[in-house]
This record gives sequence, structure tokens and C-alpha cells, in this order.
Amino acid sequence: MSKTVRVRFAPSPTGPLHIGGVRTALFNYLFAKKHKGTFILRIEDTDQNRYVEGAEDYIVNALNWCGIPFDEGPSATLSTEGKDGGFGPYRQSERKHLYKQYAEQLIASGNAYYAFDTSENLDAHRKDHEANGKTFIYNWHNRLKLSNSLSLSAEDVKTKLENGDNYVIRFKSPQDEVLHLKDSIRGDIKIDTNVLDDKVLFKSDGMPTYHLANIVDDHLMEISHVIRGEEWLPSLALHYQLYSAFGWEAPEFAHLPLILKPTGKGKLSKRDGDKLGFPVFPLEWKDPKTGELSKGYKQEGYFEGAVINFLAFLGWNPGTEQELFSLEALVNAFELERVNKAGARFDPDKIKWFNHHYMQMQSNDSLAKTFQENRSELKGIDANYISMVVGLVKERATFVSDFWDLTHYFFTAPTQYDEKASKKAFKDETKPVLEELVTIVDSVKDFEVEPLKTSVKEWITAKEIGFGKVMQPLRLALVGALQGPDVFDIMFMLGKEESIKRIKKVIEKL
Repeated sequence: MSKTVRVRFAPSPTGPLHIGGVRTALFNYLFAKKHKGTFILRIEDTDQNRYVEGAEDYIVNALNWCGIPFDEGPSATLSTEGKDGGFGPYRQSERKHLYKQYAEQLIASGNAYYAFDTSENLDAHRKDHEANGKTFIYNWHNRLKLSNSLSLSAEDVKTKLENGDNYVIRFKSPQDEVLHLKDSIRGDIKIDTNVLDDKVLFKSDGMPTYHLANIVDDHLMEISHVIRGEEWLPSLALHYQLYSAFGWEAPEFAHLPLILKPTGKGKLSKRDGDKLGFPVFPLEWKDPKTGELSKGYKQEGYFEGAVINFLAFLGWNPGTEQELFSLEALVNAFELERVNKAGARFDPDKIKWFNHHYMQMQSNDSLAKTFQENRSELKGIDANYISMVVGLVKERATFVSDFWDLTHYFFTAPTQYDEKASKKAFKDETKPVLEELVTIVDSVKDFEVEPLKTSVKEWITAKEIGFGKVMQPLRLALVGALQGPDVFDIMFMLGKEESIKRIKKVIEKL
């Protein structure tokens, strides 16, 4: 790629960052790193009425937790220092002094105009069109019938502006033209300009709309590729026209497919997560107004690598059977050409699958540390012992929070025994068998897994006892249920004294 790659992720601080936004940020990050480019965070906060306290810090913290920090971006109030690459400020609210000159430039070139229509007047026109079975579009069809600088005299326009009348600046969409647009994912797109409305670019309160601010900022920040969600595809025609009107070279555009509900129908929402019990945000979020707490993948026990690996496959595939990728491997494999057009179904079970596999990649020591920190029952227990226990069960776990149910018997002796398993395992002959087993176990001098296993199995074979008649009651005695890793691993971890103590406890009950 010949030109310098500069991409941006441009969320609005109106609440927590949705997992779909994280996917957009990830694809921008992967593309930038693949091409030795720059990943920029720009906060699009022109709509101050929807601004939510803490949302910007949340966005920064979420990107950092996911391992995809920005190279250039704003200084958040709590979480990070800014990274100014010479293209700041990186908040649109701090750039608002820039936009009016560009709006006026479009008016001067004949590509935009002042519109003084009131809301009541526009509503009346809409209702009139609806009554006649038509859709009201503010463009070449009717702009001369409305109140704007194209229909009014220059003197009237000047008077209105001097009197401080409310106005907006609208883009003048051309008539009878066909736009030929290009999208890196969707290919060539044709648009008839006759169906486009004259979008508002600037308001009399001094704030630009998304469309103007977006184009001006992308140009001034030298953005080379705009990689964003499919929901912005309807804006592509206007954005191309704005670049043309300014005489600027447009970046390359790529519109990512929607992330769909688990059913495959409709866009994934927070309601879907609430209904089915999975997070749709990377980090936990507490609404500052309502106090409502929303789940986050981090707090629910997901590994950041698993979340990123899962998100990468929502709309992209490497063209191979490989599914497990480190972030570095994703960077090397990522190509926009391999992003699909069709929406990607969000599968809560699949992200658990990824988390299970990432669990196996973690060291026993690091997992044990987290496990111990989260369970008061483990306070004061040797960390090496916990690490060995974790190593025995982590293949069965998806989350660190699963460990206690899988391992509690390593730390506390069972106080009761599974009723169904007991009926199956405890027979009339069980008591004398276990009494003799105690003698065999006690006789093992080198209490390691292999010597223990050899002694017990040789005894079973010599006595011609069925393995199930010994191993099932033995497991129940040690665990309290017919679950867990190899019995001899459990006995080794518990030690001779504790193992015999647990067997004798069952004998007393028989």
C-alpha cells in the first residue's frame, strides 16, 4: 500500500461502548497495524444533549483492556494521557471553531445554502405530502417553494441573518446525476441523486452536524481509510459529494456488516444480552442517571484475547480452518477483502468456546492467583497447591469462576454424598472392600500417583474385585460425587492422611 495508512475510530460519548463498536475499533486497529499505520481515537461529541458523564473514559478503558489502545487521541479525564500526533484536538467539541468556515465555503461555491424553515412549516409540508401518498424530501423537487437562500432574495437573506433568525445550512444535492461510489467491502455502488435529500450540515447554534464535522475532521487528520459500520452506508453518497465539493481527495471507504442477534434476525442490542444472559459491553457499566448496572465481559470472567478473537470472526474469516489467533496473528492475517457483506450472527456459546480455549493457554500460576483472590475459602492456602489443583481441572473450565465447583473437595472434605450416586456405588459389600482398601493405601510408602495407582490396581486384580466396586465408592468418599479428575491424582493432592480419613468417614456411614 503506497499511501500512509491513518484510520480512526470515532464513537460518541453517549453511553458505554457496545461490543459492535469494539469490533469496529478492532478492524481499524488490525488494518492500521497490518500496514504500519496509525490508529486514531476521535470523540464525536457535537451532540452535547446526549453526552453521558464517564462515557469517554469508559471508551478509552475498554480499548485498553481489549489490547487495542489508540496511537493518537484525546486526554481522558481519568484514565489516560492524550497522545497528540499533531492533528488534535481529538474531541469535536474542541474543534467547533473550525467548521463554520467550511460551511460558508460550501455556500460560496454554490454547493450549500441557508435554510430558514421552521419546524412547523416543515411538518406541514410532510403532512401535505403524506395526504397525497408521497414522501417529503427536501431537495430539488421543492427547495424553491421553501424558505431558503435559493428561493429568497439576497436582501431578504441578509436581513434574516442580521436579525439572528434561526437557520441551518443545507447541502445542495445535484439533480439528474448518477454517483459512482466505491466501497472496499461492497464494491461499486450507483446512486441516483434525485432520491437524495439536502442534508443539514450546520446549525445556527454554531455546531455542525455529524456529516460536516466528520468530513472536515477526516480531511484535516489525513484519514486514509474510513472503516465503519454498515449503518453509515446511507451517508456514503453525501460524504463523497462533500469531498468533491471541497475539491479534496476522498479516503477509501469500507462498511462493516451488522452484528446480528443470536437468532440471526435484526441488529444485536442490549436487550438481547439482558434476555439471554450475556454481556454486550466489554466492561461493566453503571448508568450515572439510573444507577442500572450492565454486565461487562471483563467482570464476567472472559479473557480479553478470547473476546478479541471472537469479534474478529464476526464478519471476517482468514480463508483457512484456523480459529485461534493471537492479536499479532490477527494483524498479520487481516485483510479488508476477506470481510463479508452479510451480517454476522452473534453466538454466545461460541465466545464461551473461545474463552475455554484461552483458559488452556493461561499459566496455572496466573489462574490460581485470580482464583485465590476471588475465594475467601482459599485465604492462607499455599499458592503452589492451588496452582497444582487448577492444573488438574482447567480443561473442564470455561471461567475462573468455575474452579470452585470443580475443586472445592481439594480444600474441604465433603459433608454429604450425592444421593443418586450413593445408591449406585454403595452396596452391601462396599464396607469390607473399603476397609481393606484403607490398609492398601496406608501401606504405600512413596505416596505418589504411580506407586499408589499400581498398588491399588494390583490389589483389585488379585482380589478379582470389579473396578467399579472400588473406584466409585472411593471417588464418592474423596469428592462427595462421581466427578473430578483421576482418583489417584486427587489422593496424591489430598495426601495419605486426608485420603484415609475421608474413606473411613464413609465406612462409618455404611
